[in-house]
Amino acid sequence: MARKTPARPGAIVNKRARFDYHLFDRFEAGIALKGTEVKSLRAGQADLSDAFARIDDGQVLLVGCQIQPYSHGTHANHDPKRARLLLLHRREIRRLAGKVTLRGFTVVPISIYFDKNGRAKVELALARGKTKADKRQDLRARDDRREMERAMRRGRG
Repeated sequence: MARKTPARPGAIVNKRARFDYHLFDRFEAGIALKGTEVKSLRAGQADLSDAFARIDDGQVLLVGCQIQPYSHGTHANHDPKRARLLLLHRREIRRLAGKVTLRGFTVVPISIYFDKNGRAKVELALARGKTKADKRQDLRARDDRREMERAMRRGRG
């Protein structure tokens, strides 16, 4: 099972990714954004639930990520659903393309955050879809864990 990374302050997290996919390799990529998109991201106005990364002609695009228009923007606001270019090294793109085409993986964004230099970054993961049985098993394990924690708290009090 993939490790769970702690949420960074101000990060926008894709909660559906852990529920819908088995997550494997993780890596970080920069995003090519417009000015109003950066301001909307800083305000936490983004949705990653339907997003995925697609490899086209040696470029990686983030598709389905919705960044809401900036509330104080003008007529020159950005398109909320446009595909955004992800900034990766060529060797990383080749490695990803190989795994996606040959092994049937999908590239899914896990979170969007700002690094210490103020640059917007996306945490991506190679993922494989879960079956309904896998999802039920995860829900059952989570419910069991919660029940054990409740029992421990009742036992102490």
